[in-house]
Amino acid sequence: MKLFQRAQRSLFGDILYWMLTPLLLLVPVSIGVTWLVAQGIANAPFDRALEHNVKALAELVTVKEGEPRFTLSQSAREILRADDTGHVYYQLVDGHGVLLSGERDLPHPNVDDPPGPNVVLLHNSEVHDKPVRVASLWIASDREDVPPSLLQLAETREKQSVLAAEIIKGVLLPQFAILPLAVLLIWLALVRGIKPLSVVEARIRERRPGDLSPLDESSVPLEVVPLVSSVNELLNKLNDSIDTQKRFLADAAHQLKTPLAGLRMQADLAQREGANADELKQSLKQIGRASVRATHTVNQLLSLARAEGTSAMTHQQPCDLARLTIEVVREAVPRAIEKRIDLGYEGAQAGAPGVVFDGNPTLLKELVRNLVDNALNYTPSAPPERPGRITVRVLADPFGHVLLLQVEDNGPGIAETDRELVFEPFYRVLGNEADGSGLGLPIVREIANQHRAQVKLEDAHPGKHPPGALFTVRFEGEHLE
Repeated sequence: MKLFQRAQRSLFGDILYWMLTPLLLLVPVSIGVTWLVAQGIANAPFDRALEHNVKALAELVTVKEGEPRFTLSQSAREILRADDTGHVYYQLVDGHGVLLSGERDLPHPNVDDPPGPNVVLLHNSEVHDKPVRVASLWIASDREDVPPSLLQLAETREKQSVLAAEIIKGVLLPQFAILPLAVLLIWLALVRGIKPLSVVEARIRERRPGDLSPLDESSVPLEVVPLVSSVNELLNKLNDSIDTQKRFLADAAHQLKTPLAGLRMQADLAQREGANADELKQSLKQIGRASVRATHTVNQLLSLARAEGTSAMTHQQPCDLARLTIEVVREAVPRAIEKRIDLGYEGAQAGAPGVVFDGNPTLLKELVRNLVDNALNYTPSAPPERPGRITVRVLADPFGHVLLLQVEDNGPGIAETDRELVFEPFYRVLGNEADGSGLGLPIVREIANQHRAQVKLEDAHPGKHPPGALFTVRFEGEHLE
């Protein structure tokens, strides 16, 4: 369980947790290591003293005719004197294991081959259920046929334990005193380290609602620069979106103003005194045309807004472009007949390989409809001398993962200087009297962009007059089926 648990994750708390948790976990490890080191430090001087004392006692042992003799002097008695914190035991046995002097219960060292003379062997053992440290020294006999005698000096380990405890206290107590100070310093360091985030937050809060200028990246730490850069990118996108909306609303208001003004003017003309039936009928006809134009403009505005919305592309499904295109062509046949235009379809049929891909069927149908409507609006027809002709094609290359939608007409075409401008909202080529809102082709490009497709405009019949127009929408990628 975290030390700093919150309902919502905190960057400050997470960093503090991952810094303090290892620090606190290292405390028992530090205690264990310190205990082992303190034991070694405490044992070293006592082992040296024990080794020195057993050698001093060995000087009091004399061997004559293979029989060791031990005479305790006053200095030797001082070595063997016990104190309040421990006990000292000694033992002298001859080469045959017979006790000559000292403690009977002191065990012999477990060695198969005793070391040479004057070599002290240190080992741990127990006497009267008490742990002791034993120094064993073999004393050579003056006769070769007599084994060496064994002199042992043992000391209980209370003194070592007391010294080790004192060492641990001297080392660990300052650590426990420093630990809260270390935690405080870590806390203050984190507060100072996270302060730039608070500064960025304060700058954002102090901004006015309309201020979308980028944040200053030079005044933040290097680790925060990617976050500030992402925020600046978002601000730029939001600023572009707001500018587009403002421009769109201004253009929409301007485009709707003309048909609405015409409606009002025709209504005033119809209401004037002395108007006859023919004039009234003409005014009503103009009112009808203006209302149709206003309705068409509003519908196109809604279509463009729907195409620009990113939420429409979240609902993707397999779309058969050939089937959608054939449906649009069938719906446009009555209008083509009314304008005496030859409208036809050729190319891949519904269900053919390579014509299905993931997309939004409503938007794709709107794309095809706007291309066909644009061709119907700007293709004149004068049969039988020069009939208008529009051909819609869907061409699929399943192996190359390419799908083409083409709308070709034999109209006046579009000059090369205007081919990019016609995709801007409300732009219309000068000298053309066809009805239109100037939104059809921008809708086409927006929907194509939503589907990662490219729109290309070129002459349908280069070198001829009129050259006609050929719109090509190119879909490509591994998602084509």
